[in-house]
Amino acid sequence: MAAYLFGVVLFFLGIALTIALHEWGHYITAKAFGMKVRRFFIGFGPTIYSKQRGETVYGLKAVPVGGFCDIAGMTAQDELDPADQARAMYLKPWWQRIIVLSGGVIMNVIIGFLVLYAVAVSSGIPNPNVDTTATVDTVQCVPATQLSQTELSSCTGVGPAGEAGIKSGDRILAVNGEETADFTAVRDAVMSLPGQTATLTVEREGELFDVDLQVAEVTRLTTDGSEVTVGAVGMTSLPPTDVYKKYGPVEGLGATAQFSGDMLQSTLEGLKEFPAKIPGVVASIFGAERDVESPMSVVGASRIGGEFVERSMWDMFLMMLASLNFFLALFNLVPLPPLDGGHIAVVLYEKVRDLFRKMRGLAPAGPADYTKLMPITVTVAAILMTVGGLVIVADIVNPIRLFG
Repeated sequence: MAAYLFGVVLFFLGIALTIALHEWGHYITAKAFGMKVRRFFIGFGPTIYSKQRGETVYGLKAVPVGGFCDIAGMTAQDELDPADQARAMYLKPWWQRIIVLSGGVIMNVIIGFLVLYAVAVSSGIPNPNVDTTATVDTVQCVPATQLSQTELSSCTGVGPAGEAGIKSGDRILAVNGEETADFTAVRDAVMSLPGQTATLTVEREGELFDVDLQVAEVTRLTTDGSEVTVGAVGMTSLPPTDVYKKYGPVEGLGATAQFSGDMLQSTLEGLKEFPAKIPGVVASIFGAERDVESPMSVVGASRIGGEFVERSMWDMFLMMLASLNFFLALFNLVPLPPLDGGHIAVVLYEKVRDLFRKMRGLAPAGPADYTKLMPITVTVAAILMTVGGLVIVADIVNPIRLFG
């Protein structure tokens, strides 16, 4: 229990540090371009500590699950000391504003990469170049029916694969001319051919040849208990080797970059599916089964972090922290205020608008009026707070448990 609680607290602190560094990304880029940072705070709610150093007030608020970097003149509607007019953000070149607004996102991507790199050279990361080609382990008889979810009927012989000469160690590259990336693809292709002839492209000791076999017609049960007719040939697969790989300091850079790209792509797909998963989160609050791939809050992520530490799975702990950084990076790029992406969209709108005005011989129209975006900003903020609250409740009453 002590290790679990330690992991929970440690992951929570990791999240807080991630948020602090996100805001620091805005801070250092704003400073680099001569903008004035009036306040730099971690957390929300009542202030529990603050101290002014130079022109910036630094502080910590009671709820360390967010933060903000208050840059003078971020919009033309901000209250601004006349002395700070020349340093107002909205008067800076558009490309500088884009860099500052992207500073937090860039920082999250860098953190995610560095965390994954540390795992790659210390214990190993999933090998992005792992060979998943279907490799035969055994050939065996094919049960004609499935009696229950855990029991098949008895059978004898070596099955269609064995009768056709398939051997342990053979690599199945294609079925009926269609390339198969892994054993799952081979299985799915075979299941779609009950009672038909299938041609397997096989690699054995460097030689390629085709094997024709008669696919058995069998019945199997779906998850709801109904019977379906599918094809089977009687092969089991050897699991891929080198699924995880430890890298040296130099080769780890390329492998980490590739794996980071894969994680960012997966995160983007998950972000697209995020809205569709909210009803399931709400249902889980009232007793429905919680999907292990449903959204998690700081509470849920910290609990999972505790489970990893309890089992000394530090590599998984760190990879989840990296994944969180990638999620924050992409989420903040959503082009809606008050997210960073919303502010970036406004800057790009101003640039494109003024470009068209220039083509028409007109002067630039000046800074956008953010007051017109207030209804959208308030609505989006309310939705985010509501969804965040629902996910926190779900993580308390029906948390995701990876280990039962």
